[in-house]
Amino acid sequence: MKNLDESRKREDASQAEVIAVKSRDAQPEGPQPLLPQQQVDLLREQWATIQTAFIDEPRRSVKDADALVASATRQLAEAFTNQRSQLEKQWSEGDQISTEDLRLALQQYRSFFSRLLSM
Repeated sequence: MKNLDESRKREDASQAEVIAVKSRDAQPEGPQPLLPQQQVDLLREQWATIQTAFIDEPRRSVKDADALVASATRQLAEAFTNQRSQLEKQWSEGDQISTEDLRLALQQYRSFFSRLLSM
């Protein structure tokens, strides 16, 4: 009986370790950037150029700012659409998905939703 209890404890500990590793692997540390850093840097450079040009051409700068904001908004919308599609693929394929996989998917959706609302 004692060996059976010890075996169950080892099995429970092993399962808990697998769950912890899956959770850690599935959850990246901190919020993931919405856009690649190179893209963000380019947008910031474009903004700096627009802002500098305001002195000589204020109307043109405002027009360019509007276009840049529209472009950034489109890029963000595309990034969110792609990320949501990737999340959906993780849980929607097949009927044999485990509750643990669904729990991890829900955590990822929670992170995604928080990023949407933090904008």
